[in-house]
This record gives sequence, structure tokens and C-alpha cells, in this order.
Amino acid sequence: MVEAPIASSSQRISHGQVREALDRLEGLVVEGLKHGFFEYSIGCEIANGGKRHLVIRAGKSHKFTIPENEVPR
Repeated sequence: MVEAPIASSSQRISHGQVREALDRLEGLVVEGLKHGFFEYSIGCEIANGGKRHLVIRAGKSHKFTIPENEVPR
């Protein structure tokens, strides 16, 4: 089953912490698929100044601080 992407091509993120987080997540999923099993968790909280702290837990944690102006609208 193939579905349309969540964001249209005009909404794609091309730089910044959001792009880094999405790239890391994609890499982790692909690596997990190669191994045949995986379990990850993703959490987010709002910090001072509207920044988002995004944490991907996949064996070890990967933390990204996303400025409010980088949050897709």
C-alpha cells in the first residue's frame, strides 16, 4: 500500500534541525528494517522561547532542539 507523503513538495523541509531529525529518523527506520526488528520512541516538549526538544530513543538517544521559527506551519 502506497500513500501520499504527509507534506507536499512545497512544504518539504530542506534544512535546519527539523531536517536533521527527519533524516536521522529515516536512517534509523531503514537500519531497523535491514536487521528485521526494532523499537523506537519519539518524544517532544516545548521549552523556553517556544523551542521544541525532540528526542528519538533508539538504543541511544538523539536530541534535537528545534527553534519555533523552524516548526512547519
